[in-house]
Amino acid sequence: MNGTDVLERVTRALATIDFEAAPQACRAAVDAGCSPKEVVDALSRGMDIIGQKFEAREYFLSELIMAGEIFREAQEIIRPYLTTDDVMVPGKVVIGTVEGDLHDIGKNIVITLLRAEGFEVTDLGINTPATAFIDAVRRVKPDVVGLSALLRATVPQMGVVINELEKTGLRDQVTVIVGGLPLNEDYAKQLNADYYAKDAWLGVKIIKRAVGST
Repeated sequence: MNGTDVLERVTRALATIDFEAAPQACRAAVDAGCSPKEVVDALSRGMDIIGQKFEAREYFLSELIMAGEIFREAQEIIRPYLTTDDVMVPGKVVIGTVEGDLHDIGKNIVITLLRAEGFEVTDLGINTPATAFIDAVRRVKPDVVGLSALLRATVPQMGVVINELEKTGLRDQVTVIVGGLPLNEDYAKQLNADYYAKDAWLGVKIIKRAVGST
């Protein structure tokens, strides 16, 4: 089996969410002489297919979560073969559920998918006050700040965070993306967010586009 065939196996195994075949295909690709970057690119193509299936409603949140876990496991297999030149971080993201809100399922899915794509993610957890976001932006210097909320009553806290970014002179240094059940495009504009993501996969796509990794 040549390099192209074995890389196609990697892509297909991830795209079909095959927990056994994906790691095996990654090992086979490395054994066949494929570079770590080629294997990662093959995995990324698999994630793209999963995203297309999610958008077509052929896959759902459970499949996204499983795919992210498979991707991370596959990365661990090829990690020993990576050189400094192979390791590229597409960008840095600070993300958290805003103050007063204890829901984190959507946020955690986004984090799993971003880390699978190689992003450096700082998770501020749930019930996160604006001051914690400001401190994290100063400390981490992220490209993107992600704000999550599930409760309508806590959505205004997103505006509080964005206003604090303005007051501290940090707003122009980051892209702000908001997501959560009560939100829509118009509400996001009222909050002065840069982007609104209706689901986890779209959020990842927007973040990748914002940092220029697609």
